[in-house]
Amino acid sequence: MASVCSGAYVLAAAGLLDGRRATTHWSRSGDFQRRFPKVRLEPDLIFVRDGPIWSSAGITAGIDLALAMIDDDLGEDVARAVARQLVVYHRRPGGQSQFSALLELESRQDKFATLLRWASERLQHRLTVEELAEQAAMSPRNFARAFSRGTGATPAKAIERLRLDRAKSALESGADAIERIARDSGFRDPERMRRAFLRVYGQPPQAFRRGGRL
Repeated sequence: MASVCSGAYVLAAAGLLDGRRATTHWSRSGDFQRRFPKVRLEPDLIFVRDGPIWSSAGITAGIDLALAMIDDDLGEDVARAVARQLVVYHRRPGGQSQFSALLELESRQDKFATLLRWASERLQHRLTVEELAEQAAMSPRNFARAFSRGTGATPAKAIERLRLDRAKSALESGADAIERIARDSGFRDPERMRRAFLRVYGQPPQAFRRGGRL
């Protein structure tokens, strides 16, 4: 069973998403989380599979979901042929963000836009909750609550997403060594970056370098 965009509301209302991971269009995520707190919403992903239930973000993400379902049922060759028929350049992995992490986080909470811009220019630093809270002129506890409520992500998760965006862009557009990209994006070492890529995108950093050179 699958949903596209705000169709996740139907599955959630039927109780089919209780305790499961799911996603929906980013603009609906705040309302969705308030209405269905039992759902483990992944607001930044283009599609999610949890057992027999699939869900996707917007309409174009539904195409990626459909191709993934074809791949699961009939194999990569058939999915690739369908993608060609649809004139889709390539199928995006479900772990890919709906769009730029910075733009997404800013669009949800203008209050933290300046802070996020400040953080994106200092990704080589540790950027602890305490440092972010000081920059926002708030206590760490109050900041962590307000930031999570406003952006849909914890401070640590948001910083990781900014670092992933920076690293992925560098991999796709340049030829810098993996070690340098990991250092420049704030992961400090390639293994830490590799684990983050696998967790969020389902692919290692090298896969994005190959994709950027096609």
